[in-house]
Amino acid sequence: MRNEASSSNSREESVVVDCGRRRSSCGYCKSSGRTSVSHGLWAHSITVNDYQDLLDCGWRRSGCFLYKPEMERTCCPSYTIRLKASDFVPSKEQLRIYRRMQRFLDGTLEVRKPSELTENPNTSKHIGSSVCHAISSLAANESFSCGKKEENKAEEFMHHLSDLIDKLVHTYVESGEFPSGIQLPKAAVKKVSHAKRKLSVEGTEDLLYSSNIAFQIAATLRRTCSAEKDVQQLRLSGHSAEENGLCPKSVAEKLACSLNQLANISGLSIRACNGHINFYSAAKNVSSGGDVQIVALPVESESGSKSSCKKKSSEHPPGKKRKLEIRLKKSSFDPEEYALYRRYQIKVHNDTPDHVTESSYRRFLVDTPLLFVSPSADGMVPPCGFGSFHQQYIIDGKLVAVGVIDILPGCLSSKYLFWDPDYAFLSLGKYSALQEIGWVEENQAYSAGLQYYYLGYYIHSCSKMRYKAAYYPSELLCPLRYQWVPFRIARPLLDKKRYVILSDFASLQDGESSQSCIPESVMELQHDDIGLGESNDVPIDDDEEMIEIESESSDDELDPEPSGLGSTAIGDGNLTNVLVGLRGSQLRYKDLQRAFGPTERNYLEMQLHNYQRVVGLELSERMVYSLG
Repeated sequence: MRNEASSSNSREESVVVDCGRRRSSCGYCKSSGRTSVSHGLWAHSITVNDYQDLLDCGWRRSGCFLYKPEMERTCCPSYTIRLKASDFVPSKEQLRIYRRMQRFLDGTLEVRKPSELTENPNTSKHIGSSVCHAISSLAANESFSCGKKEENKAEEFMHHLSDLIDKLVHTYVESGEFPSGIQLPKAAVKKVSHAKRKLSVEGTEDLLYSSNIAFQIAATLRRTCSAEKDVQQLRLSGHSAEENGLCPKSVAEKLACSLNQLANISGLSIRACNGHINFYSAAKNVSSGGDVQIVALPVESESGSKSSCKKKSSEHPPGKKRKLEIRLKKSSFDPEEYALYRRYQIKVHNDTPDHVTESSYRRFLVDTPLLFVSPSADGMVPPCGFGSFHQQYIIDGKLVAVGVIDILPGCLSSKYLFWDPDYAFLSLGKYSALQEIGWVEENQAYSAGLQYYYLGYYIHSCSKMRYKAAYYPSELLCPLRYQWVPFRIARPLLDKKRYVILSDFASLQDGESSQSCIPESVMELQHDDIGLGESNDVPIDDDEEMIEIESESSDDELDPEPSGLGSTAIGDGNLTNVLVGLRGSQLRYKDLQRAFGPTERNYLEMQLHNYQRVVGLELSERMVYSLG
């Protein structure tokens, strides 16, 4: 069943035109000729619900152009890939990228920007392309042994706190304070980044960890109690859902109070704050310049390694701290963003300056057909609303990266990212993906259906696109039946054949035990397109996050669909209820067909049959296919 974003948008409709086949040169395999084959539509407007459904049928957008690879004919079959944010298990490489950013913000990562390395004009020619390798070497030669031990302890401690919360929730279920017989979510305690960290009111405590489990529990309980029998029970008891402790604030306060009473966690203060369970240090460590502040686990400590870490910290006083701001704004033209995009395309992708024009940028990354949905308080729409957005990454007031994303009822769909080449050492493409995954998980409290992170297309035959499967555990969309299949099942199949009907093998997952760690086959994907050791920073080419190849204008012209569409085609459907737009009116085809002569009607029906095949029966009766 579709999750309607807002009833206020009932009058807004999706309007599309010019269904056809698109042939273009392939930006992935670089083969000669127009070997990339896809279905295409131009969209005047489209609702977020309709676009969500199109994504789940293999479509994507480039500006206002919608396209879907014709999987049996195209040179590089492209499978839609997604990740359930709450299930995400970061790899060692991804954790390293996150820690590197934290050290950079704390001032403990010593790097020199290309501008500093090229101040002498006599040496600039010799440095050239080796700038990134010089920066990579600086980061790689750091001593991480102490930091890794402390980071492992921090992760272990966060698991310990999560387990305590889970046990406490189980106790509430057994005592009857929480309803029994329902599946409550597991807690996840996370470290608070330096950019988001704030002092407590007293000014002597530092916020170290936080959990949003109260929002998830409250949403689960609220959905359960919305059933008729539970509503009747609440009415009989004379209490509302809020009074029964179903709001996040009440749940968080209940859990925090019990944790302080029952859990013996030295050095931590636990308090509820606006639905979050926050863990503060009892005394802020002002001497440490690093973001990671380790709280001792309730096990034996290694005094030797601890003293060694302190000694190293004192020998390397912290540098200047930096501030990272992440701002989300509706898609619109911004001269500063365009200047960064232009620099990125020229420096990183070697585009010629005359090719990177303002009009092509607007058409590719600013224009959008998505109809914006305003935020609501009904638990359906997040505070930012639904639609197309630009997420800016700003360090000390300087714009260093922009992520182009669509926020939809069921997912955050990442489209493109461009960044400042001077900050290539931070692997901003991968860092932004981690931030976007975290954003999805955090905003489930506002929109329960918002659960997935879509990474665009996964192209197994293109090594540069394989990094997407490293966000574990990901799923690929079957191109025929539109079922989601775990990547661990799909990979060995794609190793043998480019085009696979994945749902034929979905039954392989039945009876298999779930894996708690990342399989080695997925870990290998971290460096499939690098060819370098793990200690090296990622080269620029590896950060091509969420690329949608922009076609030349000549390639955007659509050829009429042929009558034979291969095995992915469905039989000629009933056109009776296809919604057609003509001269400002919207009619079902059954009410319109008599207005055309035999020749015109035959041609129109061929168009509508092709349209219905590629978008599906339901969408063809919901979206308006405009004839002009």
